Amino acid sequence: MCRLFIGADPALWQSVTRSVRIDGVATSIRLESFFWSILEDIGERDGMSVGRLIGRLYTESLEEGHPPENFTSFLRVCCGRYLALQLDGLVPTARDAPIASLDAPTVLAQEKRGYPKSPEGYFPRAERGH
Repeated sequence: MCRLFIGADPALWQSVTRSVRIDGVATSIRLESFFWSILEDIGERDGMSVGRLIGRLYTESLEEGHPPENFTSFLRVCCGRYLALQLDGLVPTARDAPIASLDAPTVLAQEKRGYPKSPEGYFPRAERGH
C-alpha cells in the first residue's frame, strides 16, 4: 500500500518558499511543490495568479470572520478540499470551468465527505460512510 505513496516523485514534497503580497504586505509562504501546483490550477481556472488567489483566500476568510491561525495549513486544506470536491463530482474537473461560477452554498450543502468536527478527533469510520 505505501509503495503507491513513497514511489511518487520526491519533487512533490520539496518545500518551496514564495513571496506574495497580501493586502499590500509582502510575506513569504512555504509549501510543498505539490500544493503550489494545485494552487496554480485553482487560480488558472479563474484567471488569477497564485499570489492573487492567496490574497483573495486570506481576505475572504477575514470577511467571513474566521481568519486562519496557521495560513499555510489553511492553504493545504484548501488544496485537499479542492481535490476531494472534484472526486465527489461537486467541482468540475474541466479546467475551463471557473470556480467562481459555482454556487458555493449548494456545493457545501451537497458535500458528502466527513471531516473533523473538532480538534479532538475525526468522525468514526462508520459515520464517514466507509
